[in-house]
Amino acid sequence: MKISKETVEHVANLARLYLNDEEKKEMAEKLSSILEYMDKLSELDTSNVPPTSHVIPIQNVFREDVVMESLPLSEVLKNAPDSEKGFFKVPRVIEE
Repeated sequence: MKISKETVEHVANLARLYLNDEEKKEMAEKLSSILEYMDKLSELDTSNVPPTSHVIPIQNVFREDVVMESLPLSEVLKNAPDSEKGFFKVPRVIEE
């Protein structure tokens, strides 16, 4: 499959990219090369290959979600630079 210069211009416009004529030509060649490689890969017989999402078997490594006591508020706010009424106090970020 050949990618045209017009297709590259359209995609560049959607991505808000400015490409000069040389860059458009280069991108068209590179994208065409990628699609040709993908066409070559589709020629392979994969009917005996099971669908996989990873090449190696993986398993969930997260711990069980167990309800536990929270830290005391004084412990949480101990290292805060500033606090007020049991909350972290931070500088205002919205200007008036």
